[in-house]
Order: sequence, then C-alpha cells, then structure tokens
Amino acid sequence: MIFAESTLTRRKVIQGIGASAISLAASGNLLAEQYHRADATWLSNCRFGISSHWTAQSKPVAADDWLPFEEAVSHFNPARYADQVANAGAEYVIFTGTHALQMLPAPCAAIDRILPGRTTHRDLIGELADACHARGLRFILYYNHSCNGGDDPDWEYAVGYHARDKSQLISNLLNIIRELGTRYKSRVAGWWFDSCGALDPNDWHRDYHQLVTTDMHGYKVDWDQWVDIARIGFADRLVTLNPGGLFHYVYSRYQDYEAGEAFQPIAVPTSQFTQEHLQGHRWLCLDNSGWVHNHVTTPLAAPMFNREYIQSYVRDCNRVKVPVTFNVDIDRTGLLSPQSLQMLHEVRKEIA
Repeated sequence: MIFAESTLTRRKVIQGIGASAISLAASGNLLAEQYHRADATWLSNCRFGISSHWTAQSKPVAADDWLPFEEAVSHFNPARYADQVANAGAEYVIFTGTHALQMLPAPCAAIDRILPGRTTHRDLIGELADACHARGLRFILYYNHSCNGGDDPDWEYAVGYHARDKSQLISNLLNIIRELGTRYKSRVAGWWFDSCGALDPNDWHRDYHQLVTTDMHGYKVDWDQWVDIARIGFADRLVTLNPGGLFHYVYSRYQDYEAGEAFQPIAVPTSQFTQEHLQGHRWLCLDNSGWVHNHVTTPLAAPMFNREYIQSYVRDCNRVKVPVTFNVDIDRTGLLSPQSLQMLHEVRKEIA
C-alpha cells in the first residue's frame, strides 16, 4: 500500500499502465527463458485467500481491549485466527509483518541492531505460519521497509534512508529479510514486498507520482539480489515486488507472481500469466478501504460489495487460474470481520 497522498488522475493511471506494457512486452519471453522461477502452481490452483493488515497501528473494537504492541502480540491467538480464515474457505494467508511503522511481531536481531524496541519476544509470525499449515493454509509474509514519506521518521533515519550512502540502507533491509527467511524456511511460502517505489526513483513513478522522499544520490537498488536473498531458506518461496495499486511494473526478472494490488474487484485478468510470465494475482479490500482498522470503538467493517458480485469476480479470475486475495478487516485482538467471513464462506460454497 502507498501511504503518501496520491495525486494520480485516471489518465495518468492509464498512461502508466500503457508505458510499462510497451517497455516490458518485448523482454517478457526472454526473461522467462533465462531464469528458473519458483513454482507458483500451488498459488494458481487456489480460488482465494485472506490477507490481514494487523499492525502496531491496529485498534480494538472495544476501548478496554487496547494493549501495548508487545502485550497485544502476547495475547494474539494464532489458532483462533487460522480457524477464522480456514472456516471462510480461504486457501492461503497474506499476513502483514511490518507496515507504516517498522514494528515486527517477532524477534529479529537485524532490526534490534538498527533500532531497539521494534520487535517482540514472542515469534507470532512463526506461530501463525504453523497454525495456518496445520489447517492446510499456505502462509505469505507481507513486508514493508517503512520508509514512506515520514510515517516512521525514527526508523527512516536509523535504517539509513536519509544517509548519503544508500548501500547501508539496502544492506540493513536485506539483513532483515535474510534473517527471517533463514528462520522460517518453507513455513513462509512467499513474500509480498510493498513500497518498492519509495526505494527506486527509476521506475514508472518518476513521471507520475514520486514516492522517493530522500535523495538517492544515484543509487540503484539491485532488485535481482533482493529477490535472491528473499529465497534464502526456501528456494521455492514465491516473491513479488509491488509497484503500487493499479499499476504494472516489473522490478526484477526474478520475481514470480503479480502483486496485483487492485483495491476493488476490477481489472479481470484474461490469462493466467502477465506478459513477463508472472503468475497472475489480484488483491483487493473486501470491507475496510483503509486496509488497517485504525479507529478505536469502531465496529469491524462489513463487505463493500454484494455476494453475487464478489462470487462472479472470483469465478472470472479463477477461470484463467488467477487467485484473488481479500483483505478482511481485523482488530487489535485478532478478530476478523464476521460479516466478511460469512460472505466468503458462502462464496466458497457456490464456487466449489
């Protein structure tokens, strides 16, 4: 997700899509032939998954349920969470590790070395992955570097986002990814990396909406190296690099599947693969358009769309073996929107 205020117009969106398509179409088949990507067959066989933006900024529905981050992590029930997802008929999970704030619900020495106090004693990520696997659910970990226009200024300066030499910034971020990948091995089936545009002034954003809020001093991120390191611990771990909602841009020839951030049920795919032979994927908000439940004493959001529409969208995507991920509102206690879960349960029964 992009945190800075967007000034994109519909025309700019269309122009951006067209420009990226023209620049990349010629190289698509060549890239597919030159590099052996991870096997995304399991993802193509899924109907839909559920994502959760459970972060340090998530708020409880009831004011009395608010706890500091470390305590909230300690009280989170992985079994209850995985049961909610499985009972709704989902086949995989995308769970947010870090978001606007670099606060990880797990131990991580690499983060501690950069800025202490941003991790937890409990390894909630590992426990969630295990709970999901016990119910036949694949687990994909979302990671954001949290250098997004000053959302987390202490982290931005500590990690090196504003340092002249950006090599230390990238080294710091890759050390985090390497540590987590080494620990979780096949328990983490994939990565979904967000806010890539805030590290790369050379992508499509340079002409439409500049996400980089520092001087990169000519530094260029080696995204191929990023993907290689993201596979440490599990060679078949799927990796995607998000160019932003509604946009298509490929940062690395090594990435495996489409980020697919679409916000709403739009852009129905016409084939399983993109022009660069990435496995297709769509990710949208089913209920809370803000992704994170960030208001205290506010009920969990109900679906924004009727069941028939969502059911038709999933069927259309699945027809070409493209899965759909639904972001479902979740509060600080780990409770998912009951109305959204019920809708997805009914959708799964109809499309089974």
